[in-house]
Amino acid sequence: MNTSAVPARNLWPYAIICWFVIFASALAAWTCFAMRQKTDLVGIDYYEQEVRFQRQLDRLNRTAAFRGEVLLQHDASLHEITLQLPAGHLSPPPVGQIHFYRPSNAGLDVNVPLVLDAAGHQRLGTSALRGGLWKVRVQWKQAGAEYFFEQLIVVDESSAGLTALPAAGAN
Repeated sequence: MNTSAVPARNLWPYAIICWFVIFASALAAWTCFAMRQKTDLVGIDYYEQEVRFQRQLDRLNRTAAFRGEVLLQHDASLHEITLQLPAGHLSPPPVGQIHFYRPSNAGLDVNVPLVLDAAGHQRLGTSALRGGLWKVRVQWKQAGAEYFFEQLIVVDESSAGLTALPAAGAN
């Protein structure tokens, strides 16, 4: 009986070496890919972006001086929003707009011109707005200075259209 058999080869060392080679190759490929990506933190029009941002900060700071005088009240039972601006912003009449921004669907956004009554109020119907979260952004210009106010509202499901309600005492 011949007991001198050829020992079986162990493939584990080759598999481990192969795995490390594949891992190192993948790591090198990923590093090359990552190094070739453009990662500029500054936009082409960075100066214009900064100027726009500073103007927005100035608007917010001017509006902050009138804390408590700029009010936006949502009455869900009447399906209306009442905007009130400071009494000092009525003469000459301010020029601006009210932007209803829907974060979940930009196609539902609505712009309404700012038209105040003699008391500095504007009432808007919310029946056309779909139920859910809305950002109401009010931007106006008064005596050469620009102002900005933003408030979140939640509108219940309703029907019909967004309308500017007549001001109290208007014909």
